[in-house]
Amino acid sequence: MSANMRHDWKHWRLRREDTGLAWLDLDKADASTNVLSSEVMREFARVLDALDAAPPKALVIASAKPAGFIAGADIEEFSRLDSVLAARMLVERGWLLFNRLAAVSYPTLALIRGHCMGGGLELALACRHRIVVDEPGTKLALPEVMLGIVPGWGGMLRLPALIGPAAALDLMLTGKSVDSKKAKRIGLADDCVPARVMESAARIVALGAKPFRQLPAKERATRWAMNGPLRKMVADKARAQAARKVSRANYPAPFAIVDIWEKYGGNALDVPASDPSALDAIFTSPTARNLVRVFHLQERLKAFGKDSDFTPRHVHVVGAGVMGGDIAAVCALRGMTVTLQDQSVERIAPAIARAAKLFERRHKGDAKQVRFTLDRLIPDPRGEGAARADVIIEAIFENLEVKRGLFAELEARAKPDAVLATNTSSLRLEDVATALKDPSRLVGIHFFNPVPMLPLVEVVQGEATDAEVLRRATGFVRRIDKLALPVKSAPGFLVNAVLGPYMLEALRCVEEGVAPETVDAALVAFGMPMGPVELVDTVGLDIAVAAGKALAGEGAEPPARLLKLVGEGKLGRKSGEGYYRWVDGKAVKAGDEDERKGGLLRKRRPAPPPPIPAGLAERVLAPLLAATRRCVELGVVDDADLADAGVIFGTGFAPHTGGPLHCCKAKGRPE
Repeated sequence: MSANMRHDWKHWRLRREDTGLAWLDLDKADASTNVLSSEVMREFARVLDALDAAPPKALVIASAKPAGFIAGADIEEFSRLDSVLAARMLVERGWLLFNRLAAVSYPTLALIRGHCMGGGLELALACRHRIVVDEPGTKLALPEVMLGIVPGWGGMLRLPALIGPAAALDLMLTGKSVDSKKAKRIGLADDCVPARVMESAARIVALGAKPFRQLPAKERATRWAMNGPLRKMVADKARAQAARKVSRANYPAPFAIVDIWEKYGGNALDVPASDPSALDAIFTSPTARNLVRVFHLQERLKAFGKDSDFTPRHVHVVGAGVMGGDIAAVCALRGMTVTLQDQSVERIAPAIARAAKLFERRHKGDAKQVRFTLDRLIPDPRGEGAARADVIIEAIFENLEVKRGLFAELEARAKPDAVLATNTSSLRLEDVATALKDPSRLVGIHFFNPVPMLPLVEVVQGEATDAEVLRRATGFVRRIDKLALPVKSAPGFLVNAVLGPYMLEALRCVEEGVAPETVDAALVAFGMPMGPVELVDTVGLDIAVAAGKALAGEGAEPPARLLKLVGEGKLGRKSGEGYYRWVDGKAVKAGDEDERKGGLLRKRRPAPPPPIPAGLAERVLAPLLAATRRCVELGVVDDADLADAGVIFGTGFAPHTGGPLHCCKAKGRPE
């Protein structure tokens, strides 16, 4: 390295090599993660001033932190924006600064290791080259849409130009990330390299040993055509894609992204204030405020378990059904050795087969990694793993006496410091714990189906649960990358306690003659991910009957049609028929047309939306809102914010509302 001039920068470090290459490292002071705060961005402008005064032969921008490249803009600062003018100034600062980076005369390269999100990716896109490090933690995304806003610092301009509009719009409309290998495959990165050679690779590319990639003639022609009729075609397709998932009224940001790319070249500052896609409309929308609130709620849930140094290596799961098998698979994915117990190998085999498919999806077909993960998932019909396990999770059927007998046996075999956990969804921990010599060892760790997809896990404290056991259980949930929600032992805890009355009210509407499709359409229009009747079919009508009386309140009786369907063996999705008929895992609804050949659904045409009676959604939601308030009043959760977080991440309750209790408050109703 050559001698370097000292600068009074707080967050950036500039190093110059004798070769003429300059290295610019971001290391945000007093923070574990790099974010692009106002101070960081102002300082970056000063860095560019210094580089203008003494241009390097090439520049590599990297992170000095082990926790990733750049996590994006500073969400705390965004939360404090108090005017449309302040929002426009924030966007303008980033837009002009990254345009300035893109226009420098010397080659620039972003060396990306770990997360590269939002404004971090927009900075990388403003560089001429990008190299990604081939590690599981390397993820690139423009997730602004998940906060109800748009990528305003050049992402809507540069990402479509780099990887093509269709692929870019798909990433921006969903907020989903790509890993290092996919980043290279789609052209987002010039190369994907191991960590051991990342600096050498960056040096070679930045200094020009690897020429800038020229687009093939066919691709140049396609990009040219994008300025004409093809542009509208791609935009219309993207709008249709967004409309299949959300409404513009509830989620304006994805539609604004398409509009800004199509009509304004990706420059949000050019959109007139009167346009529904204008920054003024986006930043002042209730959706943006509420989705930022949801982000903070999620961060609060992520914090639970941070104080635990518990690092379980061996997990023993009893019960190889769908729930138990998937819990075991998720633990194996997180690097733990898992023994899975059931009455026979034959009962365990379907869970192993299902786990293998999950591992293939998560490991992107990497056969070696799939094999390593499967090797950690061990069939254990005799339950020998219980004696070695750090965490033991019971996931058998809901029968109190059977659970008591099982825990008496497990306590006798388990290590003295092993966590004993039940996955019960409706039984009180106090009733299960009576079988234990030491009831303080029992904690609830309640997962939701499908376990690999749903992020929330309720960590249940019984009257006797020891504080250290609770801390270890919460730490375990964090280790498997789930959101831990602390709850007290009560029928249904939080999530099932609010879902029960909600689903029951939906079935009452059906009992009164409202079509299941109409009920479901009303709640989907409100913003729920799935209608309540379809949810009952998905959960299983037999389970709905079994849990209904306990969860719906004193004197509540299951609807007659529900009992009739169960009596006929029509249990919903798992039996092929319930309130709906199910084909290929999808509910066939009135108005759908299907033709069969060989038992398969060949054709389906979307049904016209049914007319929705005024107030239907409000009626079905009212018991859910009341149950959520009741859970706060009874101390099942500590406060209204945690109740909102649990209902959002446990049931999918419309995130754009900010949560059920927040929604009530915003509408002037009592929480």
